[in-house]
Amino acid sequence: MPGIDECLLEAMRLPGARGAALVDWTSGLALGTVGESPGGDHEATATEAAELARLAAEHRCFTSAAAPDTRHHRDDPHDPHPPQLAGHTDPDTPDDPADPPLEDLIISNRDSYHVLRFVGSTFDSSIVLHLWLARTEGNLALARIRLGEMAGRLVLG
Repeated sequence: MPGIDECLLEAMRLPGARGAALVDWTSGLALGTVGESPGGDHEATATEAAELARLAAEHRCFTSAAAPDTRHHRDDPHDPHPPQLAGHTDPDTPDDPADPPLEDLIISNRDSYHVLRFVGSTFDSSIVLHLWLARTEGNLALARIRLGEMAGRLVLG
């Protein structure tokens, strides 16, 4: 089972890979980076990828019916009611905490793709694998498949 460095190096072997990072999407912290970064700053890219991942994960219209509601109660930090699971009605049968709220996000522009693959983990599922892929050399379908495989094998901690 590969760790962070091995996972990122494997991502860079994908055709068209320009850069990759493993990011904690709750804090914006880059846990590891390799290759280039859009704009030349890995930390800024990690923060922006985290913001995008968090935005998508916090809106129920983008998550599956069984995904946890990850929205924070910003209006009332002392809310006695914990977040409910979207589509989940039985509190006695919790969902698997290792399941991330989404599989992936794909952003495309004129010359590249950004694939954000959510990584399940036993502690909090707030990790995303970000691959920056050149559009002319890359294969988006292959990248999605391989990132899914990598995310499933990744060992954190």
